Formats: sequence, structure tokens, C-alpha cells
Amino acid sequence: MGKEITLTAFHVAKQLDLKGIRTVLDKPAAEASSELFYSFPGNKYQYYFNYGIIVFCGYTDEEMETATTAVSPFFRYAVSHVTRDEFGVLYEEGVGMRFEFHRVILGTLTDEVFRIVMFNLAQSVALDYYANTAENLLMEIKGFTNQMERRGTLSIRRKNMMRFLGRALNTQNDIVENIYIFDVPDLVWENEYLDKLHQGLIQHFDLRTRFRGVEYMMRMIDANLEVFSEILNQRESSLLEIIIILLILVEVIDFFINKFL
Repeated sequence: MGKEITLTAFHVAKQLDLKGIRTVLDKPAAEASSELFYSFPGNKYQYYFNYGIIVFCGYTDEEMETATTAVSPFFRYAVSHVTRDEFGVLYEEGVGMRFEFHRVILGTLTDEVFRIVMFNLAQSVALDYYANTAENLLMEIKGFTNQMERRGTLSIRRKNMMRFLGRALNTQNDIVENIYIFDVPDLVWENEYLDKLHQGLIQHFDLRTRFRGVEYMMRMIDANLEVFSEILNQRESSLLEIIIILLILVEVIDFFINKFL
């Protein structure tokens, strides 16, 4: 049996400054506007994604900590809780492609193979982060709806509601910009083996189903926010009506005072 190589992904920030990272590391083996892929001797790789994920291949915990610290000045909006996940690649000469619980067994290992596995692992970790974010938003919404059930009113200021709406919209935008499970990476277009590996990893990580789960939660959030916005608008309309009535009443009182006194 061949040696298993461990891939480890970290979600460290909402964004990474890839231009800054490029200034402290050597020229990448491959790059795009949203990613930097580095290849080092001994089947060691580093993959940086602009949506805040770093993936290492073949590194010890100490080496990963050192490498992460070196690029930490280029974290934008570092997360309070770092998400980590691991996946193994086992090479066995002459075998086909086989997926097991937490690893894939391959008969071919190239830079491109590692890059595809690291790419999909990064997408999986990103989905974990967005799923947790959506769940937290839903929990906040549940607090509002419970309040409405108990008190018959929504006690939240418009400014706070707008902040909440902004967080929800930013989360939606981040998901659209950073989750690529419905797009095919350029390097698999003319390589049947890489395409098979990519599709197998999507299925293994259950990326499409998990993405639809996050998408469903965001639709629920949208529906609730529409109701909350309507309630706040009605509250402001009612307040405006009361102000107008009070102004008219003041005018009437002033008229009678001037007329009779």
C-alpha cells in the first residue's frame, strides 16, 4: 500500500489579499484573479483562495502554522473561529479511482490532480462556513418571530434591522461569488481523468446538495425579512400619521386661542 498524503483546509478570513500574498511567496505554479496555487518539492502544495481559505498538502501542523502566520497580514476580516477540515489522497499504482470515507485512492498523481482535490476541499469548507452563517441568521430571525408570537409586536429599531438585512445580503453575495460547484475549473476541460475526479469529489463531498440546503435557508431568510420590512414600514407610516394628526390638532388649538383669546 502506498503512502497517504493529507490535505488540510482552513477558513481563516472573509477575504485574502492575494496580491499581498504573492509578494511574500515565490511565483505560483498557477494563478487566477481568485486563487494562487503553489507547488513545492516532495509533493507539498499550498492553495490560496480569495474567499478566505488556505489549503495545504503534505505539511505538518507546525509547518502549516508557520506558513499561515507568514501570510496573516493579508487576512481581511479574520474569522473568530477557524474552520478546519482534512482529506487524504492515497496513491496505489495501477488502481483506478476509488473514494472512501475520508480519502480518495488514485493510480495517478500530478500537480493537477492535487490541485483539483484541494479545490474541492476548499469548496467544502466554504460551504460549511456559509451553512453555519445562514443557520445563525435563521436563529436570529427565530428570536424575532418568537417575540412577535409572545408580544404581538416586533421590537427592533429600523437601523438594527437594516444592519441585519445587510449581513444577510452580504452572505448571499459571498455565496454567489465564491461557490463554483456548478462551474468546471479550466484545467479539467481537456482532461477526462481530471474531469472524472472533479465530478467524483463533488459527489463525495455532497457539494450540490449542501449548496441547495444553504440556498433554501437563504430563501427562508429573504421571506422573513420581507415580512419584517413590511411591519417596520407600517409602523413608520402609522407614526407619520400620528405626527400629522398632532400637527393638525396644534393648528386647530392655535386657531381657537387666537380667535377667542
